[in-house]
Amino acid sequence: MSQVVLYAPGKREQTKAANRLAILDAAREVFGELGFETATVRDIVRRSGLSVGAFYNYYRSKEEVFDALADDGARRFKPILQAQSAKATDFESYLRAAVRAYFDFIAAEQQSWLVDLPEAETLASVRNTPEILAVFEEVRRVFAGIMDRDLSAKVDIDYLAASCIAVAREIGDRMIERQPVDVPAATDFVVRLILGGLPNLPRLSP
Repeated sequence: MSQVVLYAPGKREQTKAANRLAILDAAREVFGELGFETATVRDIVRRSGLSVGAFYNYYRSKEEVFDALADDGARRFKPILQAQSAKATDFESYLRAAVRAYFDFIAAEQQSWLVDLPEAETLASVRNTPEILAVFEEVRRVFAGIMDRDLSAKVDIDYLAASCIAVAREIGDRMIERQPVDVPAATDFVVRLILGGLPNLPRLSP
């Protein structure tokens, strides 16, 4: 009978992983408190408790750290999105479930991001890192599968996925800025806008 050998990371690998985590945790707090533009590498280093040299062993700039944080969030969100696709029965049910899951996710993330962000300060725009592109591709894949089952709904998948993602990201940013954060209302707005345009949106009281 063959033996299964489990790989246990050595002390060096454990130290590297711990240092990366310390830098990311520190950067998340610093970006949330100071804003991306104001924050510096030195601010992150001080918060992490590591040396400047240790920081540059892992990242070349604060922009690279920000991309790593974005990748981390996308990596954690992707299985949540995949779980929604497994339950969806049509385009609307998937859209509503996926948008709600995304808004719930970023509302929870707010606890470690935009807590004390100074007025007029913003975080950097999230770039299309590999993990984020993987999330985009997951949305596109599900849309394509839905369209294959419902030929009457056949449209340009690339444009549809891009527009849905763009709307959700922009509305999500605005939702986080409002207090209290209203995930159901933001979700309903996005779904109504995508499915029916302006005539389908709820009207505000005079």
